[in-house]
Amino acid sequence: MANNTTSFLPLGDLTLREGGRIPGAQLAYSTWGTLNEDRSNAILLNHALSGTHHASGTHPHPPEGVDLWTEEIHSGWWSSIIGPGKAIDTNRFFVICANYLGGCYGSTGPASINPETGKPFGSTFPHLNASDLVDAQIPLLDHFGIKQLHTAIGPSVGGLLTLTLATRHPERVKNVIPIASGFKTTVLNRLILFEQILAIENDSHFKGGDYYDSEDPRIGLALARMISHKTFVHLDTFERRARRDLVQEEEMLSWFQVRDTFQSYMLHQGKKFTERFDANTYLRIIDMWSRYSAVIEGEAKSHEELFARCKAAGHKFLVFSIDSDFCFYPEEQAELVGHLEQADVSTVHITVHSAKGHDSFLLEPHLYTPHIREILA
Repeated sequence: MANNTTSFLPLGDLTLREGGRIPGAQLAYSTWGTLNEDRSNAILLNHALSGTHHASGTHPHPPEGVDLWTEEIHSGWWSSIIGPGKAIDTNRFFVICANYLGGCYGSTGPASINPETGKPFGSTFPHLNASDLVDAQIPLLDHFGIKQLHTAIGPSVGGLLTLTLATRHPERVKNVIPIASGFKTTVLNRLILFEQILAIENDSHFKGGDYYDSEDPRIGLALARMISHKTFVHLDTFERRARRDLVQEEEMLSWFQVRDTFQSYMLHQGKKFTERFDANTYLRIIDMWSRYSAVIEGEAKSHEELFARCKAAGHKFLVFSIDSDFCFYPEEQAELVGHLEQADVSTVHITVHSAKGHDSFLLEPHLYTPHIREILA
C-alpha cells in the first residue's frame, strides 16, 4: 500500500546537542506498507543531502507550506527499490521516510516561521549535528509504537544518519544498511563542502541568511550545486549527460562565453537545483556533513567503544561501496567495515561495479536489489 501524502509530527521545543533551540518543531514524513501487530516490520529510510521524504510513488501535490515542490520531485526518488514485490517489499514491510530536521520540504527548517517571532528563522536557525537529526526521529518511532526497527537504511548523507542511529540508539534497530557513505568526513570532502559554503555566503543576496523577504541567493546556491555535482556523477558519463545545445546564463556570466556542452550542462544543473531547494537548508546540512564523525556523534571515546554497542545489540550490517564513487570513496566504507569487523559485528561488504559514480544507487537498482533482499529475508 502506497502513501502519496505527507504527514506531520509535532516535536515541541527542541534543544540541540550544541545548545541551540528550535521552538515548535515538526517532522514531515511519508509511509508505505502496513505496520504489523507486533510492530516488528518497520524500516526507516534516511534520504540523501538534497532528497525528500517522498521516496516512492507519485506525489504531485506539495506538502502544506512548501513552495519548492517542483515537478522534478513529484516522482519518488527510490520507487525502483520500494514497493510491492520490490527489494523493500511494502507487502511485507512498513517503510518510513522523514524529511530531516532543518529541511525545506515540510520539516522545520530555516525557511519555517518561528512561532515566537512570526517571521522565518533565517539566520537564527541553529547549527545542526547528525545526532540532532537522528534524535528528532526517535519521537517518530515512538509515535508508531516501534521499539525496534527491522532495518535502518540510507544512501550518501542518509548513510551517515543511519550509522548514527545504530551507534547512538543501538537498541532501536536490528539491521543497518549504509550505502555509499562514510565513517568520518575526509579532508577532501571538508574542502569541497567549504567551497560550497563560501559560494552561498558570498552571494550578495544571501544577507547572512535573512533573504526570505527579498531575492534568493540563487547564484551562490547554483554554484554550490555545480561544485558538488561533479562528485555525484562519474566524469566518464558527463559527455553522455551534457546538453547538446549551448546555453549562456546571462545572470551568472557576463564576460565569459560558454563554449562547450560540459559548461552548459553544469549551468543547467545549478539553475535547476535553485528552483527546488533552499540555500539556508543546504548550508545547514553541508555544515553538518563537513563536521561528521561517527565517534563524536555517538558520544563515544573511541571507535572500539562505539562499535562495541553494535556488537552487544546484535546488529547485522550491509555496507555498500561504489567503485567509481568520487563523493564517498570506497576507502571510506572500507574504514567503516574494518572497525565493524574489529568489533566482531556481523558485516557484509558489497562493492558495486558501476560507471555511474555516486548516483548509481539511484540509477541502477538491479545492482542493489539482490543484496537488500537477502538481509531483509
